[in-house]
Order: sequence, then structure tokens, then C-alpha cells
Amino acid sequence: MKGTDKKSTPMKGKESPQREQGVRVTEEAELLTFLLAKFPQKNRHNIKSLLRDKQVLVDKKSVTQFNYLLKPEQIVEVKSGKAPQEQRYRDLNIIFEDEYLLVIEKNEGLLSIATEKQKDQNAYSILSGHIKKQDPSNRIFVVHRLDRETSGLMMFAKSEKVQKLLQESWNATIRERTYLAITEGVVKQESGTIETNLVESKALIVYATRNPELGQHAVTHFELMQSNAYFSMLKVNLETGRKHQIRVHMKEIGHPITGDEKYGAKYDPMNRLGLHAWVLSFVHPITGEEHYFETKIPRKFSDLFYVAKKGK
Repeated sequence: MKGTDKKSTPMKGKESPQREQGVRVTEEAELLTFLLAKFPQKNRHNIKSLLRDKQVLVDKKSVTQFNYLLKPEQIVEVKSGKAPQEQRYRDLNIIFEDEYLLVIEKNEGLLSIATEKQKDQNAYSILSGHIKKQDPSNRIFVVHRLDRETSGLMMFAKSEKVQKLLQESWNATIRERTYLAITEGVVKQESGTIETNLVESKALIVYATRNPELGQHAVTHFELMQSNAYFSMLKVNLETGRKHQIRVHMKEIGHPITGDEKYGAKYDPMNRLGLHAWVLSFVHPITGEEHYFETKIPRKFSDLFYVAKKGK
């Protein structure tokens, strides 16, 4: 899976015997709990990064889900190097693939699916080509979308059955969908919830209304991560997944997303929309396993605050 901002520091000399030989499981435990107990020098964030980067092996097989249930006599190993990237294409990386699903990280500027104006070079067409290399009869199916200028995590199904299972049980299946949003101005609240109905106009502009008779119910939760005199970085969790939900809700609280002229932004400091699908966690519709994926924070996002602070 995708790497983290921090590079692994090479160990001097041999690794500890614990890392070379692994740790034997003596009683049932969830993987995250086990790792925190056996590797006290690492915190929860460190452990999740190791899981994300496929550095944790159970009986020689990479495991990424933090609540994987360990059984007695299994051997858990933590490797110092990241697993190789599964597959990298222009504008997207495949970070998980099995016979049922694909999870990717797409770059900003890449369409999720084709439009009337642009048929090629979108996430769907790239992935379709990818799986047809394995078998020309293979197909992929859209589960959800990201706006063209939003980067981050997306999921596709490899069959219509899996697509239907995911879409029909979306709220129960998705454990977490977390975005990073860079907004204009200083957000004063440490956290908050925005709840409105969203309506799309004939001009394809989505707007918020508190009229319960109109539109679709939408709920967005946010937490302030950092801010400077000009911008704020928010951690945003979706309770519902409506079209342009975060973009409209940020406009509603008076802090539009940077680069989002469509929804009231005046500034474009990063030459891109300030929105990134950061974390995706879900229960696999076939295996029942819980998967957790977290990407690194886009460099332009973090640099925006470093540059602003430096310039003071």
C-alpha cells in the first residue's frame, strides 16, 4: 500500500532476534492490540503505518487489517522495509487487489469515469485495461466516485455481484471515509457537524437547504488539524456520501475549499482543489475481513502551512 511521509531509518547492524524470528501468538487477540503490546516502542500511528505499508506478516503472509484476529501458534513478523508497490500507472496507483476488489489512489486531475467530452484516460479505463491483461473477458464496476480534481482513495468491484453487495450495504460496509480538506480562512471551531439537504440545480450546481422536503440528507463531521493566518486543514468524515457534499458544506460554514471557484473559493494556492480522500476502511463484502487504507498527506497540503509559517 501507499507509503508514508516518513522514511524508514536503516537499522545499524542486525535486527533484533524478535524481528528476525517473529513473535509467537499465545492467545487470541486482535492484531493491532497484539502489536502495541509486543512492540511498546511504537505507538498506534506507527503500527497503522506498518500495516498500511504491508510490513506486518502473519505466518509469512502480509496482513493489513488492524482488527485481524490472531490465533494461538501463529507467528507475527514486522519487516523493516516496505512491500513493493503492486502496480503503478500514470495518474493512479493500485494499492490493493484481490479477485473481488481493486483499491486505488488516484491523482488530482484524473476523471473517475468517462464523460461525453473525454472517453479515455480515466480511472475506469485504466483499470479496465489492467484487468483485461489477465483475462480479456474481465470487467470492472464503479462502486463510488471522486471528483476529477479530488485526489485519493477509490474502490472498484470486479463483478456486478460485488458492486451490488457494496452499494446495497454501503453504510454497514464502510467503516471510515476520511478526507483532508484545505479551506480558506481560519476555522475557529475545533470540531463540528454540518447537516443539511443537498439539491442539484439544472446548471449542475449543488446547494444546501434545510428544507426536509427537498434534496438528499447530508451529514459531514470535521475536526481542525492545523491552521495559519490564511488557511485551515480539516479532517473530514462523511456520514453520507452525496455529490459535492464536502465542497458545499465547507462553503456553508464560510470556509470554501481552496481552488474551488465553483463553490466560492477566491484563492488557489496549490493550483489544485484542496481535497484528498485520505482514509478508507471497509468490511470486505465476500471475505468479511476489515481493511484499512491510509495514504500520505499530499506534499502540497503540508507545504502550504510550512511556507505560510516560514513567511511570517
